[in-house]
Amino acid sequence: MAQVHAQALKNIAETELVAVQSRSAEKAAATAARFGVKAYADIAEMIQTEQVQVAVICTPHPAHREGALIAMQNGAHVLTEKPLAVSLADCDAMMEAASKYNKQIGMVSQRRFYPACYRIKQAIDAGKLGTPMLGSVVMYGWRDEKYYNSDPWRGSWDKEGGGVLVNQAPHQLDLLQWYMGSEMEEVYGVWQNINHPYIEVDDTASAIIRFKNGAVANIIVSNAQKPGLYGKVHIHGSTGASAGVQTDGGAMFLPGQPAVLEPPLNDIWTVPGEEQQLEAFHKADRDEFRATNDPVEYYVRQQNRDFIMAVAENREPLVTAKEGRKTVELFTAIYRSTKERQPIRWPL
Repeated sequence: MAQVHAQALKNIAETELVAVQSRSAEKAAATAARFGVKAYADIAEMIQTEQVQVAVICTPHPAHREGALIAMQNGAHVLTEKPLAVSLADCDAMMEAASKYNKQIGMVSQRRFYPACYRIKQAIDAGKLGTPMLGSVVMYGWRDEKYYNSDPWRGSWDKEGGGVLVNQAPHQLDLLQWYMGSEMEEVYGVWQNINHPYIEVDDTASAIIRFKNGAVANIIVSNAQKPGLYGKVHIHGSTGASAGVQTDGGAMFLPGQPAVLEPPLNDIWTVPGEEQQLEAFHKADRDEFRATNDPVEYYVRQQNRDFIMAVAENREPLVTAKEGRKTVELFTAIYRSTKERQPIRWPL
């Protein structure tokens, strides 16, 4: 994803990509050469030398906290890849540092910028569904042994921080809590490793959520389904109206692999008076998708630009650290619930 972010930053008119840093000198040099920028081994040196204003963190999840703290201590605002961190303590340390150093910190969740996803949020905010009262997330994907062997940090608790809940599901979990609006109150969840004996972490998880306003939601996510099918988020409101999106179709996205072949589309839309608009939505979204050279880079670019402009305009970005922490709370609760074999209540 660092390659995707670097290309996105090169394509944003309001900013300039100036440097990259990696714990691997080889990776830093290769990326720097590709994008015509300088390579560094040290974050603080890079930020101070290049007068970096915004740092985008694309390290393995457990390293997000360290990179973010160093970046903010040395004067940079921070946008970090999902999840925000792998523990609530790390999230809180990052948010406290942002407050201490007067810096913005946000989390990457570019699916919020998909037209089909944002359309649901607009409908909810306009009251077209009433109060969201029932939500669901389904994400069926597949990760093989080659994927887990592609980087030594994948598939372990200490280096990755978790499995499907931490790595692949945060996009859909973020959309669910964004749409539902209410604070979570209680979660009962279970995780399992179904068919990946060569990793330590979860390849499958399921959960039921109760929200403080009485709403409920269910989650089922898996990396154990060949060949990888889809990700969907559905919201059903108090008026009986429903809206949904298939955020991912076909084989799930893998960095460095062939581009995403199917656009995200609304698959349910029963808003009164708008039931016949799905075809128009599909046409508009397919047209935009086809007109984009690299859809993944395009939406990552939109989120990077939103964060950069939030810094420039002294406003909150669309996806704040506070929002990112909610996803960490949710997968933390599911892990705890599995371990303790009981529902987990808020606050954690």
